[in-house]
Amino acid sequence: MKKGIVLLLILLVLIVSLTFVGCKKKAPEAKAQPAQTENKVLRLITWSGYAPDSMIKKFKEETGITVEVTLSNNEEMISKLRATRGGGFDLAQPSQDRISAVQAQYNIYQPIDYSKVDTAQLDPSLLAAVKKNTLVNGKSYAVPDVYGTSGLVVNKAKAPDVKDYKDLLNPKYTGHVSYRLKRPTLIGMGFSFGYDPFALYSDKAGYQKFLNDIAAKLIAAKPVVRNYWDNGDQLLQSLRSGEVWAAMAWEQAGWKLHAENPNIDYIAPTSGALAWVDTFAIPAKSENVSGAYKWINFMLRPENAAVFTNKEKYGTASKDAVKYFDPEISANFKRGLPPAVLAKIHWYPTVPPGLEEMEGKVLDKIQAAK
Repeated sequence: MKKGIVLLLILLVLIVSLTFVGCKKKAPEAKAQPAQTENKVLRLITWSGYAPDSMIKKFKEETGITVEVTLSNNEEMISKLRATRGGGFDLAQPSQDRISAVQAQYNIYQPIDYSKVDTAQLDPSLLAAVKKNTLVNGKSYAVPDVYGTSGLVVNKAKAPDVKDYKDLLNPKYTGHVSYRLKRPTLIGMGFSFGYDPFALYSDKAGYQKFLNDIAAKLIAAKPVVRNYWDNGDQLLQSLRSGEVWAAMAWEQAGWKLHAENPNIDYIAPTSGALAWVDTFAIPAKSENVSGAYKWINFMLRPENAAVFTNKEKYGTASKDAVKYFDPEISANFKRGLPPAVLAKIHWYPTVPPGLEEMEGKVLDKIQAAK
């Protein structure tokens, strides 16, 4: 009897032990792992006006993501991202000509995955230009967003024959033309006289020869020039007063004057306008890459891109945004920057080291010439 009781107790102990071990083995399975939450903050470093409050609010309503904006410029963007080796921000908006050289040297951005970009929304020529000009080791690092151009602002009643940069040197307009003594004037005149300055970037000797030729032309035409304008207000006033009939300037200046005097307007030079592009670029250590692509596609959606352009008057890479422009804005772009003009634009590439010093010496020479 005692022997049977002992065996029974042993059996009970074994059953309890096996049950405990079984429960212990199952415990990890029963402990559910927490689901990984989506990052709901997008840290954006950008230019003033590029992230309208209305768009930030709309984006949050659609995605739940809060956009935190830091206002900056090219130099500060580079400095901040260099200091963190591409950290601290999830999305940046540098100009296209300030990306490839910086990326090659400091590795602060990550390549763009264009499969995540709704490229059907973009102007094809602008997208191709930005891909080419931000290429590093076979990969491109930006998506186009905003652009502006430099061309001609002309009083057509006074100077109807001004169609290209070199026409600003025509003696028939002596005392009534203006331009800045800055590198865009050298570049623009170069294209107008048959050079391709950007193609000469890799040939310093050839670039110097081009600069010398343009300098000689500008020096010979100094008597034609009314003034070398320094700021936009000075330019606007001289055109308003009739003191200046034609100038090298930006489209915003021409369109502002056109609203006041229909005879004055922005004209894209026949040799092609010069243009800058501000882009979207994703920092190397972005903590919300998914949110960055969502914001890019959101801001390039035609109706959203138009909100920016209607307010700031700059062009957008969103090709169908024109459908949502205010009537006055739409008329400006259709008149001054239609697709045929955009196809001929010369987009600024990255400037190689040393070229700006060469240009500076030539500009000083022109300024000092009698």
